[in-house]
Amino acid sequence: MVGGEEETIENPVVLVSHRGPVQFARQGNERTVDRGGGGLVTALSGLIPDLDHAVWVCAALTDEDEVVAAEHDGAGFDVGEGNDHVRLRMVVVDDETHDQFYSIVANPLLWFIQHQLWDTKVSPELTRREHDAFTDGYVEVNRSFAHAVVEEVEASGGAATVMVHDYHFYLLPELVRERCPEVFLHHFVHIPWPSSDAWRVLPPVMREAIFNGMLGNDVVAFHTERSARNFVLGCEELLDLPVDLDARSVTVGDRSVVARAYPISIDADDFEARAASDPVTEHREALESTRRDHLLLRVDRTDPSKNIVRGFRAFDLLLRDHPELAGQVSFLALLQPSRQDVEEYADYTALIRRVVADVNLEHGTADWQPIDLRLEEDLDLAVAAYTLFDVLVVNAVVDGMNLVAKEAVLVNRRNGVLALSENAGAHEELGKLAVTLYPFDLQQQADALYEAITMPTDERRRRREAAADHVRSHDVSGWFGAQLDDIACLRSLPEAST
Repeated sequence: MVGGEEETIENPVVLVSHRGPVQFARQGNERTVDRGGGGLVTALSGLIPDLDHAVWVCAALTDEDEVVAAEHDGAGFDVGEGNDHVRLRMVVVDDETHDQFYSIVANPLLWFIQHQLWDTKVSPELTRREHDAFTDGYVEVNRSFAHAVVEEVEASGGAATVMVHDYHFYLLPELVRERCPEVFLHHFVHIPWPSSDAWRVLPPVMREAIFNGMLGNDVVAFHTERSARNFVLGCEELLDLPVDLDARSVTVGDRSVVARAYPISIDADDFEARAASDPVTEHREALESTRRDHLLLRVDRTDPSKNIVRGFRAFDLLLRDHPELAGQVSFLALLQPSRQDVEEYADYTALIRRVVADVNLEHGTADWQPIDLRLEEDLDLAVAAYTLFDVLVVNAVVDGMNLVAKEAVLVNRRNGVLALSENAGAHEELGKLAVTLYPFDLQQQADALYEAITMPTDERRRRREAAADHVRSHDVSGWFGAQLDDIACLRSLPEAST
């Protein structure tokens, strides 16, 4: 079983996330099964099968998912074999309700609040559309998932451990606890949790529902101590509840809810093996054939929180301040288009294209384009680029963790320098080994990129090797195991659940 040597979870586990470990599709008369996308699924898929009596509750996101769910009358079913085996339960939500839940409330409303992206001079403007989407979409989907979770908990005898993931299900813990008082609820939030003032964008009816929903948990977990602290302070400032900031705990009636930080990581062995694979090698050779003296790299989704536009404008300043770099440096940007059905994301992608065109027009020559922009998703290409960069740019406005930083320093072969935003969760672990970026200060970012490019080789090597050692010794199994150990310890306390 995954976890520490002394403590493990003996009770059945119910895992809850929006995306599941697999998605079903149909090609002609054949049903296909593909691994689910996203970093959360990747992190958990290899760990959950090691838990005894675990079931993964997720949304039916494709037409064939809904068919499979119907074939099992909405109950759980087994998928995969051997080490890849997992028990799955898919929750079917009608398209209109899911759109209100996902495309109006979860993204962008909650995502923008938690990543501090709203320009509050002009946005957001909450109308009947948002209020209805919260009531008829977000609340209803949380109720549907809570019902499925309750059935799984009751089938296990009521003493299960429920592990909820991310911002889609803030209301679910309270709903489950109302019906299953003996359950142990653990909720991991993979995105930042901001200060209470950021939550005041929402009216009390929404923000109080979110905080009260989260207080149905026994443990509320985050990637960073900053987010854990913000959650506890928010309970004090928005709900007027008694808190112990040092203990990171909130008193709710006769219960105590604790906030914890567990920085997520990657499967180091698996990732290093991928970096040595034939597809990655082919991409690496192709990139090497066209590289300049200095390769800057960024690998991101086209999400406004990633701060891509400011990163390119800082690169523009770097070229203005250091014209001697003309023709010697290139900026490879591998960007995956994200949520293009949401207006704010589509507009941001269009702005990225315009800024890249402007920088290349001003600084480029007949045989050199400063920015090589590729809007596609190709993990093997990204890993190949990881092995070759001289500077990796991660200048996020704010990020829960940012696994790109950990992946890249692990497999890089050129003693590449990590240029890392102080607001990325990874900065708590890797900041002393990186060149820090202040995400709103373009001049500072330009100067920091120059520092990284010109850093002495011995210092580059020291930092990169130390960062890689840290990633190897703090891998994803350690992340998950620390949570399981704490759950086991907290469950053993008399006041853990009442």
